[in-house]
Amino acid sequence: MHMGLSGTRSSAFGVVAAAALLLPLQLCLLTAAAAASGAGVLSNETDRMALLEFKAMISSDPLRALSSWNDSAHFCQWYGVSCSKRHAGRVTVLDLRSQKLAGSISPYIGNLSFLKRLYLHNNSFSKGIPPEIGSLCRLEWLYLYNNSLTGEIPSNLLSPCSALSMFQVANNKLVGELPRLLNGSMSSRLGIFIAHINNLTGGIPPSYGNLSSLRILSLGENRLSGRVPDTLGQMKSLMELQLNLNNFSGEIPASIFNISSLGSVAFAGNQIHGSLPTNLGISLPNLFDLAVFSNQLTGSVPASLSNASNMVILQLQYNNFTGSMPSMAGCRNLRVFLIERAFLGRRAIDDLSSIISSLTNSTSLEVLMVGDNNFGGSFPESIANLSTSMKYLNMSGTRISGSIPHGIHNLVNLQMFEATHNHLSGTIPSDIGGLQALESLDLSHNSISGSAPLSIGNLTRLIYLSLAANLLQEGIPVSIGNCQNLIALDLSDNNLSGAIPQQVMGIASLARALNLSHNRFSGALSAEVENLKNLGALDLSHNMLSGTIPSSLGSCIRLELVNLQGNLLQGVIPSSLSSLRGMERFDVSTNNLSGKIPEFFQDMKYLELLNLSYNNFKGEVPQGGVLKNGSIISIKGNGRLCGGIAGLQLPPCRFSYPKKKLSLKWKIIISVISVLLFLTFMGSCLFIFWIKKRGKPDTVSAGDVEMQLSYQKLFRATYGFSTSALIGLGSFGSVYKGVLENGSIVAVKVFNLQRRGGSKSFMAECQALKNIRHRNLVRIITVCSGADHQGNDFKALIYEFMSNGSLEDWLHPVESTADETPRCLHFHQRLNIAIDIACALDYLHHECGTPIVHCDLKPNNILLDEEKIGHVADFGLARFLSVNNHSTRGEISSSIGIKGTVGYAPPEYGMGNEVSAQGDVYSYGILLLELFTGRRPTDEIFGDGLSLQTFVKNALSQHQLLTEVVDSTLLNELLIDQTLEGTLISILDTAIACRTSHKRDQVSIRF
Repeated sequence: MHMGLSGTRSSAFGVVAAAALLLPLQLCLLTAAAAASGAGVLSNETDRMALLEFKAMISSDPLRALSSWNDSAHFCQWYGVSCSKRHAGRVTVLDLRSQKLAGSISPYIGNLSFLKRLYLHNNSFSKGIPPEIGSLCRLEWLYLYNNSLTGEIPSNLLSPCSALSMFQVANNKLVGELPRLLNGSMSSRLGIFIAHINNLTGGIPPSYGNLSSLRILSLGENRLSGRVPDTLGQMKSLMELQLNLNNFSGEIPASIFNISSLGSVAFAGNQIHGSLPTNLGISLPNLFDLAVFSNQLTGSVPASLSNASNMVILQLQYNNFTGSMPSMAGCRNLRVFLIERAFLGRRAIDDLSSIISSLTNSTSLEVLMVGDNNFGGSFPESIANLSTSMKYLNMSGTRISGSIPHGIHNLVNLQMFEATHNHLSGTIPSDIGGLQALESLDLSHNSISGSAPLSIGNLTRLIYLSLAANLLQEGIPVSIGNCQNLIALDLSDNNLSGAIPQQVMGIASLARALNLSHNRFSGALSAEVENLKNLGALDLSHNMLSGTIPSSLGSCIRLELVNLQGNLLQGVIPSSLSSLRGMERFDVSTNNLSGKIPEFFQDMKYLELLNLSYNNFKGEVPQGGVLKNGSIISIKGNGRLCGGIAGLQLPPCRFSYPKKKLSLKWKIIISVISVLLFLTFMGSCLFIFWIKKRGKPDTVSAGDVEMQLSYQKLFRATYGFSTSALIGLGSFGSVYKGVLENGSIVAVKVFNLQRRGGSKSFMAECQALKNIRHRNLVRIITVCSGADHQGNDFKALIYEFMSNGSLEDWLHPVESTADETPRCLHFHQRLNIAIDIACALDYLHHECGTPIVHCDLKPNNILLDEEKIGHVADFGLARFLSVNNHSTRGEISSSIGIKGTVGYAPPEYGMGNEVSAQGDVYSYGILLLELFTGRRPTDEIFGDGLSLQTFVKNALSQHQLLTEVVDSTLLNELLIDQTLEGTLISILDTAIACRTSHKRDQVSIRF
């Protein structure tokens, strides 16, 4: 539609404008006629004025993309504008992609009547798509994806006038139904229609079957519902059909499987039922990606899939198939094969072996997940013949037996190998040490015997190792000390014996757990345990350990759980354990310990269990602090204890000095004082109760989001907590993207309550977030605390969803495909994010009532919204500081042992110092350096005394800023605008100042 512009207007243009309201086709004809009649000068001015009106609607232009849009140059020379030489300088292309523009799209853009291509993607445009775009009869490519556009898709975009061949509006906030075809005029034009990740509702119009030229239809991650129309089978040029993560029901139309050009089909995460056609692999000869997971499909998996020779990704998991999985021998290009929990298998002897054997032809296979099915049979020997590209192998819960074949070492690039909860026997092959890329090895809950091979020490990249619940014998191989990246080691429930090697106590990386319980270890617990300063849980229960509890155990200040139950330990509980302030569970029952019960247990504020039963303790039981709660302490089997709270039912303690009888005068005085104190106490309690009742904070408002979210609703919102919805993993749980029933998109953090400290992390995060509000802190919407389908405890926090992920994703992006735009943050974007983080820290340290220390500041915990505004997240390790001491160390108040992250936590934490605001300043300095250098503090180049800070400091002193330090993606900006270099130097100087403890108070991060 033409808009009224200043200056002289001919009556012909008025007629055109009026006609455009009703008949877009007439508009095209009249515009062409005007161009042919020599109206070039006026039309040229029309384009210039339309561009200026477009600029007027821009509210933010941080990269100054539109700075050249003025009278100093012809508008055809303005940035992003291209004109036609054939049509008197009319605008044909407007390209303003990835310029961080904000504002709305002006309706005057409808006056650019010769416009063919419009690129406004990767910006922050809001409000609606102006319907005037529908009057651009020559427009062929329309790219509006990755913005914040709202409203409906204008219906006239698919009008008879339209010449659109490319239409992309993905990743916005569009609502309403899909536009319908006004007639069949577009059937030979539109080739790409992409509108995924919006809030579109309704169904797919059957008229879309007339889009005979359509090659890509992508509508995933919306709220579309109903049945998929049969007419889609008429789109004979269709190559990709993406309808995943919606609410479609019914069966997949058989006509779709007759589109021979189809290469990618995605119906995952819907409510589709029925079965897959038996000729699937024949009728779709070009199929390379089939994703139908998390539905209700039944029947058998088609044997014809073996004919899909182009298949690369096959995802059938989380369905209700029956029968065996057919051979995949013809799928030589297969790279990802996922069939977990698909109810496949008949427990036949060859169920799994036939699958593995057929996959040996797939020379590019990287991911093989076959767990939790009904296969049975022996561990396939052919596993050794799989592709050397294999990275992830999960065979857990497949009910297989036999031993692990020796040829497993052929999978030289394997990073994860899981075969838990099976019936495996025999020994662990020694050549497993050839899997030197392995990071996670879990063979727990089997019947594996023999000894753990020495070659395990070759797996130096291991992060997680579990051989629990097997029949292993002899001792732990000393070579395990080479695995200096281990975070968790679980060898519990075996028949291991001998002394615990000092090499185990030398694995300083152990942070989550060291579990050696239910074995036959003997000897004393080594003083070398002090090396495990980052350890969260130590379980050595039910062994034959003797000697005393080493005082060096007090150096492990992050311990939350200590379980030494059922050993032969003697002596007293050392006073050094008073430093374990984050202790939650301490169990030394059934030993030969003696002496008094230490009073420091009273001060362990987060203690949930203190089990001292069946020892030789004597004397008075402390009754202050947390020990006022008798339910957390167990002292059975200690016959010489006395005192304590009444609930312990112990005899009173007798003292050696005689009791002095009080006179009547003193009895009266004491009685009067007691009554006065009681009345004062009751009055104070009533006053405090009245104050708290008046000051009780309002309930958090969730806007359009439901406040009462059950496990069932979250299960549906995340498609059964599917891996496709997984957006992050942390120490205490997983984060999923969820789409609620009302269409709201949220982030669901599900806590792993089996992990020690998981429940307390949930409570700590609730406590930290319940009364703080700031634009740069992640916003909690509500919580869910209940039980899952199996009756297990379930706890989750529901947060506002951050569409741009974490800062880690932008600073260290994974390799993008050819169709994806590479992720990159410009200089000013990074600076704004740094300011956002500083504002959040200033609020936490100085403005939120009781000061809070975050304790785990790192890129993974900085989330970016659609406008790339930074938000500090993950308060599972946060600490409250004493009001009197928060400027220095302060008294910690949290239930989680000090953890942090290696490389980001200040060095004084590792020496046992209390957390402080200055510790966050140190972490902020590291993050600031990483933000502008693009290097992690744990980069492999750092070592032998060289750290990220010294690396930057040395480079600055040698004037090597551009070539040696700065992130390579910023070089062009720094070369174009040389004023940025001075700003960058100031930023890096500030970051380096955060390194030194005595300078941190001088670093200002207050805004």
